[in-house]
Amino acid sequence: MPSSLRAVLALPLRALAWLGGQGTRAVAAIAFIAVAVPPLGALLRPYVTEAIFLLLCISFMRVDLVSLYGHLRRPALVAAATAWTTIGVPLIVALAAYATGLAASSPGLALALMLQGMASPMMAAPALAALMGLDATLVLVTLVTSTALVPFTASLFAGLFLGGVLDISPATLGLKLLGILAASLLAATIIRWIFGAEAIQRRKRPIDGFNIIILLVFACAVMGDVANDLIADPLFTIGVALLAFAVYFTLLAATTLIFRRVGTERAFAIGLMVSQRNLGLMLAATAGALPATTWLYFALTQFPIHLAPYMLMPIARRLTARMDASSAVAAKSTS
Repeated sequence: MPSSLRAVLALPLRALAWLGGQGTRAVAAIAFIAVAVPPLGALLRPYVTEAIFLLLCISFMRVDLVSLYGHLRRPALVAAATAWTTIGVPLIVALAAYATGLAASSPGLALALMLQGMASPMMAAPALAALMGLDATLVLVTLVTSTALVPFTASLFAGLFLGGVLDISPATLGLKLLGILAASLLAATIIRWIFGAEAIQRRKRPIDGFNIIILLVFACAVMGDVANDLIADPLFTIGVALLAFAVYFTLLAATTLIFRRVGTERAFAIGLMVSQRNLGLMLAATAGALPATTWLYFALTQFPIHLAPYMLMPIARRLTARMDASSAVAAKSTS
């Protein structure tokens, strides 16, 4: 390859590497860019499914197979985390919506909360966990198991609590989820076979940068109308945004406390995953036929999802440093 052509091709890689080096700062900026440039939302909205596919493909491609096998040999933690995110969370959220009277006073907002609880973890959760230095493989394994179950658990809770307000077809949603998971796993396997795990690890920064671009596509598609909503009714929009933050951090804190016995770092990684719900798939399952308030809440949940990793990075660094120190002490004691 001529040196001039090689130099031209190297420019996009350098740009992606620089973007990947921004880490959680870039993830946090995504939410503001999505709101500040509404035309991007209209342009990118048709590509939500493709964005979800690519995010999961990147997660599969970068999975640590040794760590994956380790988790599969000890399935108790994965099973417990899966049960919590697919059964415990939607049950508690639905009961809270009815107990507080929200289901009667604001049906659209209650519907949004219940759909959030029923959703599987977000496809980008393993990538965000990796950006924060947490156990992305544990997050990925639990993501796969909970996503496989969500067609059945979501339809169950919809029948129990939504009473015909929402019609979710488990078969349609299940086939769509299965297709996305199978296709992304196949694509990731082919990429790993062609380039090798070492080459993927060497290109970690450019891959991070590409992942951030896909996150931007998804956020813009969902958040394109937030600016108009804020201008039309600022107090209500701010109130809904505060509720989105409250739900996010409540799920994060509660999950971390519940799983603290397996280690704070792992519990924090599970909490990060549980707090990030895949509302994109719920939008696809309902064909977008949702009340305006539900759409607004879905859009505003992107703020905690994108800002929290940046805000929580100091905590994640302390946890991973403590875990590394414990591992080093254990290694010395056995040598």
